[in-house]
Amino acid sequence: MNTLRDFKCKFNNFNAFEKIIVINIIIFISGQLIGVFVQTSNSLSFLSLPSDLLDFLLKPWTLITYGFTHYGFFHVLFNLLILYYISRMLLNLFRPKMALNIYLLGIIAGGLAFLFVYNVLPSQFLIETSSVVGASAGIRALIIFLGIYMAETEVRIFMFNVKLKYIAIAIVVMDVLGLFTWNQGGNVAHLGGALLGYFYATKLRQGKDIGSGFERAMDTVVSWFKPKSNLKTVHRKKGQFAGKTKDEFNSFNKQKKIDLILDKISKSGYESLTAEEKEFLFKAGK
Repeated sequence: MNTLRDFKCKFNNFNAFEKIIVINIIIFISGQLIGVFVQTSNSLSFLSLPSDLLDFLLKPWTLITYGFTHYGFFHVLFNLLILYYISRMLLNLFRPKMALNIYLLGIIAGGLAFLFVYNVLPSQFLIETSSVVGASAGIRALIIFLGIYMAETEVRIFMFNVKLKYIAIAIVVMDVLGLFTWNQGGNVAHLGGALLGYFYATKLRQGKDIGSGFERAMDTVVSWFKPKSNLKTVHRKKGQFAGKTKDEFNSFNKQKKIDLILDKISKSGYESLTAEEKEFLFKAGK
């Protein structure tokens, strides 16, 4: 009981993506155990996204659950390592809910692309597959988003610094080439997620967050499962930057704005910054 209680306590302190990683691991282990005891190689079929549209209509939840499902050890290991690394970069610069929007919408977009291709295109152009699984579509959405929104930013890969835009281009090229391999269905889903990431980044550059409606819908769903409390909620003042109102903050010159944010960091730490303050500081440092 103590072990379970400790795990629940630690799990509650994880960020959204760390929780997703844990859920993926639990589902993978459960699938392996089911496969051993039931003697089947398709132990998670009720979570996999089927290629047949009629099958999907009987299992509509698979449009999301396929993104949390893996069969191969190296498949889940590789995906979760990349997700952990990418999510840390995103959460340092953007609102956690927005990063989560990109990931989940990428999974949905990848699933819809897979269903479209396998139910609309002529079968002679397709390599037959019964279903698709894996978090790759969501991961592609995150990577392509960063590659578009922060194209000139460099990251360290082994011994080299590489711009995010080149990583994004390389991944898209590999997925396009992958359309001619045995994993055609998976690469279709990858490209669907990549397209979502591209569209999200380009719209965000124009000041429009296309995931806001999805975020509100998810907040509503989550609220159904939260216990009601009689305690009054204390709301923080909105629109404040480094202790100033938005108008006051905008009236200062660039250096003064930076000084205010740095002063806030020295008093309360980097984690006390809002997503907008982090984004301003990042852009100011480029």
